[in-house]
Amino acid sequence: MRIVPGDFTDPQVIGLLRHHLAGMQANSPPGSVYALDLSGLQRPDISFYTAWEGEALLGCCALRALSPTAGEIKSMRTMPQHLRKGVAAALLTHVLAVAQARGLRRLSLETGSGAAFEPALALYRRFGFRNGEAFGDYTASPFNQFLHLDLAG
Repeated sequence: MRIVPGDFTDPQVIGLLRHHLAGMQANSPPGSVYALDLSGLQRPDISFYTAWEGEALLGCCALRALSPTAGEIKSMRTMPQHLRKGVAAALLTHVLAVAQARGLRRLSLETGSGAAFEPALALYRRFGFRNGEAFGDYTASPFNQFLHLDLAG
């Protein structure tokens, strides 16, 4: 598996991002989805990565800079046919290494609540993320939750 910066013109990448947004909207009530679409990910404060095996896109993940010492994980998604193959763990490992190389001391993320989000939550917790308070511009609701990881330790 190779992980490289994502190409927003690649049809596979566009399709995966559409799938990601549709999945978030299908599992969360209207007005409670904070997932970024294709244009939302193309900001200077976001680094976007894709995982590939040969010519097949396996998944994606983004790292958003919140400050010189804090970042946020965005748009983590594995292609359905590649679930449970270690794609998300590899992407998360890559993003954590990038964050540490940049000197970030804390990573946070916002995700949904409910059974559909349990596999992702289990992965984040395995990596040391812990439940915590809302951050940035997010508003807490019964439909989302916030996880944080201290990178300074």
